Amino acid sequence: MAETPGGEDTPSERSVADLGPISHAIFRVARLHKAFAGQLLRDVGLYPGQELLMIQLWDRGPQRQVDLVRTLETDAPSVARSVRRLEAAGFVRRTPSPTDKRATIVEATRASLALKRSVERIWAELEALTVGDMDAAEKERALQVLHVLEENLLAAEAREPDPPV
Repeated sequence: MAETPGGEDTPSERSVADLGPISHAIFRVARLHKAFAGQLLRDVGLYPGQELLMIQLWDRGPQRQVDLVRTLETDAPSVARSVRRLEAAGFVRRTPSPTDKRATIVEATRASLALKRSVERIWAELEALTVGDMDAAEKERALQVLHVLEENLLAAEAREPDPPV
């Protein structure tokens, strides 16, 4: 790195990633995590994110499609596409809401129960790959740090007039 006469690095010589090492590390870890998840999920016919939708249905029961959009913090077209694919595979069923004709209710089918066991196995395997040989204290500390980072970003989002998408 080039130094200025005062001994400081010049901005043009510094890597942009060096300006945000935590952000860069989060990006790298998230990219690798998603890639491994995608690889494991592909074996059971799912795309990344579809398992999250199914987990919501298994854990909370039938839901309006619009509520899945909010819960998963994603966009309506992505949820609609996932629901269509999952319905074609026989894992979910869509029905009109009995109380709101504009709404669609999405529910897991009996056929999805075998998929649930596979997703549980995949999540356990992904967790093991992610934490490696970390001991319980290291895992707890990692979770604490991740919670702090999430809280920081949520606070920043609340301050922004138009939160980043």
